[in-house]
Amino acid sequence: MSKNLIVEKLEGVKERFVEVGKLLTDPDIMKDMKRYVQLNKEYKELEPIIESYDQYKLALSNLADARALLSAEKDDEMREMAKAQIEEINELLPRMEEKIKLMLIPADPEDEKGAVVEIRAGTGGDEASIFAGDLFRMYTKYCELRRWKVDINGYTEGTSGGYKEIVFTVTGASVYGTLKYESGVHRVQRVPQTETQGRVHTSAASVAILPEAGEFDVEIKSEDIRKDTYCSSGPGGQSVNTTYSAIRLTHIPTGLVVTCQDEKSQIKNLDRAMKELRTRLYNLEYQKYLDDISSKRKTMVSTGDRSAKIRTYNYPQGRVTDHRINLTMYNLQAVLDGEIEEIIDKLKMAENAERLKESAI
Repeated sequence: MSKNLIVEKLEGVKERFVEVGKLLTDPDIMKDMKRYVQLNKEYKELEPIIESYDQYKLALSNLADARALLSAEKDDEMREMAKAQIEEINELLPRMEEKIKLMLIPADPEDEKGAVVEIRAGTGGDEASIFAGDLFRMYTKYCELRRWKVDINGYTEGTSGGYKEIVFTVTGASVYGTLKYESGVHRVQRVPQTETQGRVHTSAASVAILPEAGEFDVEIKSEDIRKDTYCSSGPGGQSVNTTYSAIRLTHIPTGLVVTCQDEKSQIKNLDRAMKELRTRLYNLEYQKYLDDISSKRKTMVSTGDRSAKIRTYNYPQGRVTDHRINLTMYNLQAVLDGEIEEIIDKLKMAENAERLKESAI
């Protein structure tokens, strides 16, 4: 894309930025909280693009001034200064343009949201449950590194450790936009604790990352919900196991069921269960968007195909392989300790390259 086309596109963005800024001060808009929240979100998303545009315009202006100085100036020292400035700006502009091109690609509107994470043991029996527990530990460690908050919604423990399934909510900045790359089937190759002859087994667990629905994303009618209470199970002390604090919500029109038992308070469990139900209803529609993307993209880096095998954790070789981008790393223990940032960064780079190709910017 030429510099003129970039400026033209950015001028359109700036016009919208100014328009949204005016709308946010409109008393009628401020009365409509849903509309106000949407516009405020759009304003914040456009702000960094406008900042980059201002920097880009300043660089172009400085380049024009330096060229004018070079053509008019007779003093050798001044001409050398102008040449150095022109060279510096010409090196800087391609990097600025590349950054702007990425910013101009429409972002997934869900990227800034929190996420509900589901980990379910797959093939492999007890070993799959143990592996699901390992994945939960890996994500909680990663969330600690990012200073994100983790709240467990509910779980079913495996008979030999780990979890048959565990559902938890992660809140923080850009949680879904980061963790969405983890959706899919994770495979482990290792000698199970129960294996007496030292044979390597392959087990699997599935991970689903759902963008957490906001208060204004989904409207749920009270008459569409059936609420049941029951005693929490699992560790947590006497009060957890003897009071009816656990909540089960059934959404009658869709048949969706969510449970929450982690809190001792029924009110807190109900609040968390409602958030999860809202998220699951929202994702019924969001999945259509993901399916549309997956039909267009070859790598399907962060699409909705949650049945695809995405990563293998090989213990004998200390190897981690991400099959979507053919990435192999020999730092298995570090990855299991939550150091997955490098993998996610490379997945983001692969997706951005594909999105740039699609957008023809």
